[in-house]
Amino acid sequence: MKGGEHITRQWLIDIRKKKSMTQQSVAAKAKIARSTYAMIESGERNASVPNAKKISKVLDLEWTIFFEDECHNSCNVKKVI
Repeated sequence: MKGGEHITRQWLIDIRKKKSMTQQSVAAKAKIARSTYAMIESGERNASVPNAKKISKVLDLEWTIFFEDECHNSCNVKKVI
């Protein structure tokens, strides 16, 4: 990604909404700031390993998915270039 480009993690939004949770409720249960969670969801920020584990525990998913997403996105960007 180059300056200002963000890849929204739609899969994360979909999972959160399927569980009828708000960004605030996920962040509170994960014990992270809502703004941090929102930035991770929007792709403005990458999840750290500890935050990925916390969010994954709340949403009941594998924490490594955050890093698989980054790998897929970077691989796709390289193919386009």
